[in-house]
Amino acid sequence: MNVFKFGGASVKDADGVRNIISVLNEVGETDLVVVVSAMGKMTNALEKVVTTYFSNPQDVPAELQHVYDYHYRIISELFEQGAHPVYEELKRSIDRVNHFLRTNKSDQHAFVYDQVVSHGELISTRIISHFLNENGIKNTFLDARECIRTNDNYRDAKVNWEHSQETITQRVKRNGITITQGFIGYEQDHHFTTTLGREGSDYSAAIFAYCLNAESVTIWKDVPGVLNADPRYFKDPVLLNHISYREAVELAFYGASVIHPKTLQPLQRKEIPLYVKSFYAPIGKGTCVGKGVALDPMTSCYILKKEQVLISLSSLDFSFIMEDSIGDVFKLLHQTKMKVNLIQNSAISFSVCVDNNFNRLEELLNKLREKFRVTWNEGVTLYTIRHSSPKEITSFLNGKTMLLKQENRETVQLVIKE
Repeated sequence: MNVFKFGGASVKDADGVRNIISVLNEVGETDLVVVVSAMGKMTNALEKVVTTYFSNPQDVPAELQHVYDYHYRIISELFEQGAHPVYEELKRSIDRVNHFLRTNKSDQHAFVYDQVVSHGELISTRIISHFLNENGIKNTFLDARECIRTNDNYRDAKVNWEHSQETITQRVKRNGITITQGFIGYEQDHHFTTTLGREGSDYSAAIFAYCLNAESVTIWKDVPGVLNADPRYFKDPVLLNHISYREAVELAFYGASVIHPKTLQPLQRKEIPLYVKSFYAPIGKGTCVGKGVALDPMTSCYILKKEQVLISLSSLDFSFIMEDSIGDVFKLLHQTKMKVNLIQNSAISFSVCVDNNFNRLEELLNKLREKFRVTWNEGVTLYTIRHSSPKEITSFLNGKTMLLKQENRETVQLVIKE
């Protein structure tokens, strides 16, 4: 058995859904778990529904109408108009979201987020499962919430591996094709939907692969494989033919968007190879992540994270910043759900570069000001460069304003003010 994962870009329109059939036919796999993300930018659209619910609830119906219309346009190109049950299923999904938002009593943003945004995956997989069945590729639809058990840390739920192993083994057929969702799970104590973090569909694929002892995982993307740099920001990127698990974990940790950071650990534990291939060229070689040489070809790898916040602290009385002070800082970072991407400290200063994904920067700054002198820069970019030469770094920095630099034997990190 193998596991395929199709991201939102691969199913952003009717042609993308049709292309799944082309991919499956070209590769010839018959025993598969196919994990699918929300279509196109639907995660963003549903996030806007949640934001609107908390800020301007009277506008929620209009935002949900956008979600409905987007999916309706796709299914109207794939199925006879109005005659297929998928139309009623789409309507019921939107009605469920509406009903939840009308009756919800919780003011916890992360909880509401998971109950609403998860419908992007549920809708996309219903559409794809029906379309494949209609076109001769018989499959079984599986709700991932019946399989992946988690805790109640909404928006970044932790997997209960023991229970997930049991339910996945029971519910996934070993033969034939199963269509299921990425990104979502189920908190079994209180019976609510959870999500595994943004881009968590890759992680879902790895969870299914691990629990099923799959032969491989293939992530289908709109690029030929893993590149040494994001083609949106760098010219002439190089395709990496092979990456070791360790190197891939390093790249993912630093933010390489082609692989989710949590995806690789379960695969490495069972030495399940991960392939990254283009859904435009299914029989192309792509990139293999597995045992063996660290990087082929050996070349510099550039990773960037935009919209970062660089926070610099110094003590109010010019005393040393010691372990107890740093401990206080990390406690506050954890409380405000800031993801730390870089730290640097000296005797009297401490700097940290973070993702402000939950928009709690002002809350964090107010708490830090109680104990420290605080300066910060918003909207900076963190560049991480692996296996570079000093000459490459000098050339890269030409014309850029560098706020912070950190370097070790294999990695250079630069915070740049754009």
